[in-house]
Amino acid sequence: MPRLIIERRFKTPFILSIVFPLLSIVLALLTSSLLLLALNVSPLGALKGMINGALGSWYGISEVLVKAIPLVICGIAVALAFTMKVWNIGAEGQIYLGALASAAAVRYFPVENTFFMLSVMAVMAILAGAFWGGIAGYLKGRWNVNEIITTLMLNYVAIHLVDYFVYGPWRDPSSLGFPMTAPFPDFARLPTFGGTRVHAWIFLALIIVILYRVVIRWTRWGFEIRAIGENQRAALYAGIPYIKNVVLVMAVSGALSALAGMGEIAGLQGRLQHGFSPGYGYTAIIVAWLARLNPWGTVLVSIFMGIIMVGGETLQVIMRLPLASVQVIQGLILLFVLASEFFRNYKVRILSGDGR
Repeated sequence: MPRLIIERRFKTPFILSIVFPLLSIVLALLTSSLLLLALNVSPLGALKGMINGALGSWYGISEVLVKAIPLVICGIAVALAFTMKVWNIGAEGQIYLGALASAAAVRYFPVENTFFMLSVMAVMAILAGAFWGGIAGYLKGRWNVNEIITTLMLNYVAIHLVDYFVYGPWRDPSSLGFPMTAPFPDFARLPTFGGTRVHAWIFLALIIVILYRVVIRWTRWGFEIRAIGENQRAALYAGIPYIKNVVLVMAVSGALSALAGMGEIAGLQGRLQHGFSPGYGYTAIIVAWLARLNPWGTVLVSIFMGIIMVGGETLQVIMRLPLASVQVIQGLILLFVLASEFFRNYKVRILSGDGR
């Protein structure tokens, strides 16, 4: 009787590291085509509509960059944790908490100086995100509590905490009942460029990408992160502190995601409101895996996901497709990426009945 044998690859050929991610995207898009056909939509027409909507005009390109900014920041944030084999699934909640802290800075510490006000907002976002990520990090390091569960649950806490304030004490009386705060004053807004919605956080995203590369590859802390990720037990024998590094990595990861939240409300929305993030924290997980935790790959994949998001919005308007269809495409990409990761690390052989 034939048997299925799964063997771990001790070394993955470089060509497979390139082919598998690309193949996962192609298979996800082909599977999405079946979904579109079920909705009586031409896959080629939908693809053309997405490309034209995202890349057919300067406005579309600028919107792709707008979507890519938080994805790059959050992608680097989760990649930092993933490098140490600590699974931060809480970037979405950290985005919300960073936005909440930034809005609190505007509400309670208003100073009519743009540089000072933005600095205060950034500091409060960093502290809030670091605290939120550090909670899960400490539970993981001290008692080995599953960080996937804690970060995922903390997402809901943060999102509903924001809802409490925008539906309650911070709701703008002139908002006609909509859950949002009063508009931020001009000195609490990030500058935008060229008449588009592209804001100053695009430079922060590039700085974070460079810092991530430098830290991971050329610093002692980066070595400790990689050592723990590759072999936690060997790292402990080498004297690398585990609890401190888990807490620190999760705190930094949370702080970066929180800065993305600040960018969304100070650069785009101009106020804190319900559902301001379309799931950037979750999409960042796809970004990090597709990029294989590479900083420059994160930039490219973030732009690719930005094209899908902007193109998906175009499909909603032109072809009357539901938002869920775009989210299904993103989910399929993640599913196939995880499958490609398995085949990158393992090879499958079928043995015949005689063991050959």
